[in-house]
Amino acid sequence: MKVVAITGGAQGIGRGIALHFAAHGYAVSLADPAADAGEELLGILNEQRAKASFAVTNVADPAAVEAWLAQTIRDLGCPTVLVNNAGFMIRKPFLDLPLEDFDAVIATNLRGTFICSQLVAREMARREIHGAIVNVASTRAFMSEPDTEGYTASKGGIVALTHGMAMSLASQRIRVNSVSPGWIETRDWQYSARAEQPRHSKADREQHAVGRVGTPEDIAEACLYLAEAGFVTGQNLIVDGGMSVKMIYAE
Repeated sequence: MKVVAITGGAQGIGRGIALHFAAHGYAVSLADPAADAGEELLGILNEQRAKASFAVTNVADPAAVEAWLAQTIRDLGCPTVLVNNAGFMIRKPFLDLPLEDFDAVIATNLRGTFICSQLVAREMARREIHGAIVNVASTRAFMSEPDTEGYTASKGGIVALTHGMAMSLASQRIRVNSVSPGWIETRDWQYSARAEQPRHSKADREQHAVGRVGTPEDIAEACLYLAEAGFVTGQNLIVDGGMSVKMIYAE
């Protein structure tokens, strides 16, 4: 059975990834700190007759990740794909940014990616599963707005960690790649108590060469490709509608 384990899987991009993989025949294991969102999505997946499980999980805590992985193996089987999507941003002025806020973002976004990858890869290797790890990075690894240093550093670290793990896990035939989303609209992909219909201006849309803002489904399609593309490893795929290569001049 194909089993995908998704961190930060209950809302936004993670929710889109879960629904997309389920539609393509995967059993889905969700890890997320939001209990209500996770239970709602679990119910939706069950209604669609997808095999699924959910655990409230802090990915920065190895014991919590171990418990989630054990539940996944018990309920669904060992993951054949891991998608490291969990992450968040704290936006504060750089000169006033508390060290504990910087550390908190790094702990979830980058440390969490390492913890989950190491624990899942050990199980894949032990069972001789030639699986795949897909890390959700960001175009902010390469370009920035002010006052996002923790998030930017974490996403840059994920890109570097991706090619490092790809080489370290090559002998186990475990492929590792990353996806770097650009502007992805997630407000209408939240759990129902938080969902809202987004509105984008013409200027918003025209920042993108494809003429629209991205959706979680766009990132889910990229993750599925990298999960199944057997001759691709160590790569970072930018999925941003051409936004980061479009030159914009002030009028």
